[in-house]
Amino acid sequence: MTKRDPFKYFKTSSEIIRLAVMMYIRFPLSLRNVEDLLHERGVEISHETVRFWWHRFGPMFAAEIRKRRIGGMRSSHWRWHLDEVFVKINGERHYLWRAVDHEGVVLESFVTKTRDKKAALKFLKKAMRKHGRCQQFVTDKLRSYGGALRDLGAFDRQETGRWLNNRGENSHLPFRRRERAMLRFRRMRSLQKFAAVHASVSNHFNQERSLSSRPLFKQNRAAALAEWRGLCAG
Repeated sequence: MTKRDPFKYFKTSSEIIRLAVMMYIRFPLSLRNVEDLLHERGVEISHETVRFWWHRFGPMFAAEIRKRRIGGMRSSHWRWHLDEVFVKINGERHYLWRAVDHEGVVLESFVTKTRDKKAALKFLKKAMRKHGRCQQFVTDKLRSYGGALRDLGAFDRQETGRWLNNRGENSHLPFRRRERAMLRFRRMRSLQKFAAVHASVSNHFNQERSLSSRPLFKQNRAAALAEWRGLCAG
């Protein structure tokens, strides 16, 4: 069965669409910033077109990245770092939960209105349903984690301590930079959508630059970009 081409009825080439979506999600740019950068490259489009492309193709690209990562057994079961950060939507406080493995790969992002035991349990069940159970959970001292892990029979795998969860806390920094560029969010649904897509794109281009030599970093960066250009190819 022939795979349907998602770019079939678009006048703009798939290369330009992929470039616009990558620029908007990966870097702390506004829609109008992306419009101006593409104009400099001779591509005349509206910022509303960039918005439409991101809503249409962003989740599609993210789903294929996740499929390739899980299919290649690159999901860690050794240690997960769990952390939550507050995000304001129309002046109301919501919470973005994040599960990160020991290499800094974001496994799951989940948005809730509260950060009690019920929310933590729902977040952990969603992460385990996609990635399985891990051997160790590193968290802060929020009681919600302990109660949720106790219900899941994994309380003995929890580890808390000063500075132990820096990996989880630092995983929020790229999202915070994007949040400022987007002037925050207006709906809980749009926050959940963007957080999931942003996590997948960040994982794809995360090369751990400080841990590799310059030649190896350039090789990995070129491979990631080449793989991005082949996403959802017909």
